[in-house]
Amino acid sequence: MGIIERKEREKAEMRRRIVDVAVKMIVEEGYEKVSIRNIADKIEYSPATIYLYYKDKDQLLYDVQTDAFATLASEFQNKITADAPFKRLEQLASAYVQFSRDHPELYDLMFIIKAPMNALVEEEKWKNGDPAYDGLFHLMQECIEKKVVKFKDATIATLSVWGFAHGLISLHLRGRCSKVSRVSDEEMPKVVDEAIREYLRMIKA
Repeated sequence: MGIIERKEREKAEMRRRIVDVAVKMIVEEGYEKVSIRNIADKIEYSPATIYLYYKDKDQLLYDVQTDAFATLASEFQNKITADAPFKRLEQLASAYVQFSRDHPELYDLMFIIKAPMNALVEEEKWKNGDPAYDGLFHLMQECIEKKVVKFKDATIATLSVWGFAHGLISLHLRGRCSKVSRVSDEEMPKVVDEAIREYLRMIKA
């Protein structure tokens, strides 16, 4: 292995180490505790070393977000197995909601808080979110072509399904649902599941 290749490998290994520590901190301590200095302390390097790899916290969080989307993709791959498109839609909705429950801090980073998106000021596309969105879009397109949903436009269908599920998840994660609906936190997951099942029944052709 040449000097250039070795340096690139070492750089990739350090970025991986930084991201792994950031993910662990988010899950165990919360997003607010993540800082360049705290991560540097965890890996026993100076903050200046972290800045060699990331210009700011937002850029680092974007890489953490990338890692979280890889976890979501793996969940989808394992749980979306049906042949019939509408059944796959049901499986996708269930996997998406379950992911938010298993990884609430990562879901927050992926879909709610603004910070990671600040790294995209000069970008036209949100590359982290593309695969998940495109997967749902193509699935809705297939559902429309096979006339198993009431939608006629795949973009409208995709945004509608995503928006409905995300809205319920976000309200629940932020403690809004139980406060206004008078449904207890313990009962809310069942209510969310039933609401999504009812929504899917409503859009089924």
